[in-house]
Amino acid sequence: MIPKNSWFIGTGNFAALCLENFLNHGVNFAKIITGLPTRSGRNNRENPSHVEALASSRNLAVTRTGKISQNQDLLSEFSANTPELIFVIDFGQIIREPLLTGTTCVNIHPSMLPKYRGAAPIQRALLNGDEKIGVTLFRLAQEMDAGNIFAQSEFEIHDSDSAQNLYGKLANLGVNLALETFANANPANIHEIPQDNSLATYANKLEKSEFELSFELDAQKFFDSVRALNMSGAAYITLKKSGKRLKIWNAQKNSLRSESRICGEILSLENNPVISCADFAIELLQVQPEAKKIMTGKQWSDGLRLKIHDVI
Repeated sequence: MIPKNSWFIGTGNFAALCLENFLNHGVNFAKIITGLPTRSGRNNRENPSHVEALASSRNLAVTRTGKISQNQDLLSEFSANTPELIFVIDFGQIIREPLLTGTTCVNIHPSMLPKYRGAAPIQRALLNGDEKIGVTLFRLAQEMDAGNIFAQSEFEIHDSDSAQNLYGKLANLGVNLALETFANANPANIHEIPQDNSLATYANKLEKSEFELSFELDAQKFFDSVRALNMSGAAYITLKKSGKRLKIWNAQKNSLRSESRICGEILSLENNPVISCADFAIELLQVQPEAKKIMTGKQWSDGLRLKIHDVI
């Protein structure tokens, strides 16, 4: 089992998924630390972090913090009763001394480091059409995602995978790997492998421009973009006639080809609309018109009374 005096530090969705897996395996952290809540809406409503929301649902105490490096209460507690192990996952802050080297600080990162260091490794893997994806346990270091590796594991990406379900798969895999690596072992004695910095690539944050798609893309690229962005607000197309956006939450590749070679032509309305791309076609499974709820592609096309050979 993970050492009893271990801490968990995290804020985002991937951190919450990892914490949930740890808890499901019976791991009880001495301290759970998360970032401050955000605020939104007319009433400036407080939105707790993903980690806090999960911990609260399990009736677990959570410590909120702004800049952790300036939180004197936490730093004093760390000095007085230093944890053997700290998991820092999807936290959104730089970990500094004394936490960085005062104990074993471990990150669970959803990529096969040194590939895809940075903010959006899962999305970049899908956008780039990678055939495999993985998870890395590594020791935190000053440079982003560059610390020594404790363990790694990878698996094949299937057409049924998207960013949404890969988050869950990788969190589960990462926690299992952590349990195998650190259970009943002194964290300070675990073998570490330095990363080859010459092989490093970076998963930069998603840009707004990447969310707008065109049927002039190859069907595979269109499909990869849809599934990469379905946790980040969804990819969209701009409809020719109305100029409005249509978000695409779910799609699948289709082997139909347009005889006219017109991109954006409706090739089938047998069920959901099948639209021609630069090579093959894409079937729109779940869409969301502006100011409306998510619906099936068929509900959308029936509502607009679209016809075969219409160009959207």
